[in-house]
Amino acid sequence: MPMPLSEAISRRLRTEPGTVAVAFIDLGTGGTAFHDADLRFHAASTMKIPVLIQLAQDVDSGHTGWDDTVLVQNRFTSIADGSPFTLDPSDDSDSTLYLLEGSAVTQRRLAELMIERSSNLATNLLISRLTAPRVNATAHRLGADSIVVLRGVEDGKAYAKGLNNTTTARDLATLLLAIARGQAASPAATREIVRMLLGQEFNEGIPAGLPPGTRVAHKTGSITALLHDAAIVYPPGRDPYVLVVLTRGYRDEKAAAHLIADLSRLVYRRMVPDADTSAQ
Repeated sequence: MPMPLSEAISRRLRTEPGTVAVAFIDLGTGGTAFHDADLRFHAASTMKIPVLIQLAQDVDSGHTGWDDTVLVQNRFTSIADGSPFTLDPSDDSDSTLYLLEGSAVTQRRLAELMIERSSNLATNLLISRLTAPRVNATAHRLGADSIVVLRGVEDGKAYAKGLNNTTTARDLATLLLAIARGQAASPAATREIVRMLLGQEFNEGIPAGLPPGTRVAHKTGSITALLHDAAIVYPPGRDPYVLVVLTRGYRDEKAAAHLIADLSRLVYRRMVPDADTSAQ
């Protein structure tokens, strides 16, 4: 009889040099596996998940619309002291939006760029409209009651003061579970959320441990010595599952990505034991 999944994960992590947290929830059986799932991490770009949920809920309420437009401008206010700051395109994973400064872009397109290409500029434009307190409160109402969303991204003065967005693996798993169950927004808005998460362009983590063609709705996050991936995995022929892996202390991002892929492979083989994983 195989050892419990949580024990297999802990064994895999026993000799790892960094700090790793894992949360797993099987939508089919209700089974769970957690490893340090309540450790707090800098959220990095995983905070864009609750931002997307808030936008979807505002669309549902009629407060705004996916095709309402936002003026693209690169000027924001630090929560540390109210001073203005701008984003550096060279530090952003998407540079295309900066070329549209002064133009109007739909919220749908901003959301797509925020999730699929992890655009920091798109994120700050959206959260300036939605507001961090509302995003935070919505995440808490969905059960992610220890996540902290204080601000947008690249607010250097806030970072220096320790005013950061933080999360746990359990928080992110709770939000993804709500999305997967259709509880985070209406059916139509949930389809938009999942479509965007399926379009994620950075796939070196959880997707890299899965058979080619496996559908993965996920969001990554990275800053110095930190790499995260939070996903809903849709194996063919069975119910989906949620897997979140948060890491810190890995100066080599490729090593952290390899670990996340390895954990993803371990979980998938447990969930789909007869799958052909030779191409992984």
